[in-house]
Amino acid sequence: MGDTKEQRILNYVQQHAKPGDPQSVMDAFDTYCSEERAMHVGAVKGTWPNCRRWPRNGNPELARLLPPGGRLLTMEMNPDYAAITRQMLSLAGLQDQVTILIGASQDLIPQLKTKYDVDTLDMVFLDHWKDRYLPDTRLLEECGLLRKGTVLLADNVIVPGAPDFLEYVRGSTKFECTHYSSYLEYRETVDGLEKALYKGPSSP
Repeated sequence: MGDTKEQRILNYVQQHAKPGDPQSVMDAFDTYCSEERAMHVGAVKGTWPNCRRWPRNGNPELARLLPPGGRLLTMEMNPDYAAITRQMLSLAGLQDQVTILIGASQDLIPQLKTKYDVDTLDMVFLDHWKDRYLPDTRLLEECGLLRKGTVLLADNVIVPGAPDFLEYVRGSTKFECTHYSSYLEYRETVDGLEKALYKGPSSP
């Protein structure tokens, strides 16, 4: 894989985190990313109510908070990044609680029910290509993966922005939306997260 940014992050975390301690892994991750920016929500934005931190791929903090029997599925197109994520999760002691699905979201979403034994999703965190936010949200609906109470949490809806997604969820009676203003990771640029609570397919 060479000396990629992701490999450098992993090497740093392996050197500075305490094995089996998810918080230590996250702290080391945050420390490194404060110097070399990565696709990571960070310690500041990740402190909005009812949410801790949301790094790209297989969040140790979220996995630690799963209820008994809960599962965390994360999608990654790049097999090399998926391998790094597995090592990060193993370091945190959470490898048995997270399933990494390799492939494009538009290919994996239709397989969730049949191949991965998913009925409906409690929460969906959107932090991939911004032009996929809307089509993937519609695909989740079409595949019957959303239930009343499912939360969609979309990052970077201001910078770089996901205007078509915001227009759709804010204009639909199927969603109840709340915006959380914040800053772009490790910068002073205003950004935000959008929480879209799914109320059902035929909400008045």
